[in-house]
Amino acid sequence: MENVRILKVEIYHPDNEVFNSFYLKHFKSQGKDIEGLLRAFGRDKRYIIDDDNENTVTMGIKVANKVLKSAGLEGKDIDMVMFSSQFPEYTFPSQSLIVHNAINGKEDCMCMDTNTNCAGMLVTVEQTIRAMMGNPHVKRALVIGSDYTSIHCRDDDELTYPNFADGAAAIILEKTEEGGFIDSMCKSNGATWESVKYPACGMSKVYKEELSVRDRRLQWTPFEGLFIIDKAVTSIHALLNRNSLKIEEINSYCFSQYSKAFSNLGSEKLGVDINKFIYIGDEYGYTGTSSPFISFYEGVKTGRIKRGDIVCLWTVAINWTICTMLIRY
Repeated sequence: MENVRILKVEIYHPDNEVFNSFYLKHFKSQGKDIEGLLRAFGRDKRYIIDDDNENTVTMGIKVANKVLKSAGLEGKDIDMVMFSSQFPEYTFPSQSLIVHNAINGKEDCMCMDTNTNCAGMLVTVEQTIRAMMGNPHVKRALVIGSDYTSIHCRDDDELTYPNFADGAAAIILEKTEEGGFIDSMCKSNGATWESVKYPACGMSKVYKEELSVRDRRLQWTPFEGLFIIDKAVTSIHALLNRNSLKIEEINSYCFSQYSKAFSNLGSEKLGVDINKFIYIGDEYGYTGTSSPFISFYEGVKTGRIKRGDIVCLWTVAINWTICTMLIRY
């Protein structure tokens, strides 16, 4: 039976590095000390767009071309282009169609944009894999996750402004006879959906003249989110059980990079060596939809993830959807 594997992964980020010192000074001027907060989230630096010509879709194009070159492929070799973002530059046309044009894609190609907030790229990879397995005419898919988030954060919000960063990841999925995708599952609960909203005012109200720019930016109400690791642990054990695998067979974990606590608690609750968790949020900040795949990229780049390894990818979208995947790289 044909399966699907990750052929290549690449990332892109802006050149502009911003260190914690900038945010410490910024919030000190507002009478806030965020040093402990940054330490808790595991932040050191992040990459922030400072070029008016750069945005979600331009980053997507750059990372798409990068991963195609890395794989020795051209646009005509791709049968599906999927673009995950929660902050698209355009909704008309789709980001995926813009990328398709930029890579000189063929006409016999399906293009689709997706949004599952911060879980978007992993959910898109999961759904793309399952679609490929059911379609004999699709051999390869290009999946992109890209977010220009920093511009949408309120500069008086210490939970978003210093935490989020800008960046993109792309993978090429390819049909294979062995290895590859093992299993996945998603869980959702929308009971507290109102705690985080963008645009804060709602899209139908963005043109009202009485609204300020702040009213249009990302609204983030503080909440306790560490309970979600229990859902991750339950999902991982469920996937292991239904595929007759043992936890010792998982070589690496690429969790959401929203907070270092996710990796620390995951290690503790699973009883797994923390060194199996690839945390990169101290270097890249929190890039939203792409974050578990930037972690995956770093794992491959540094040799911590090797061909044949079983990798657990897990991430969470706001209030809340989670996606958990086991895949053999």
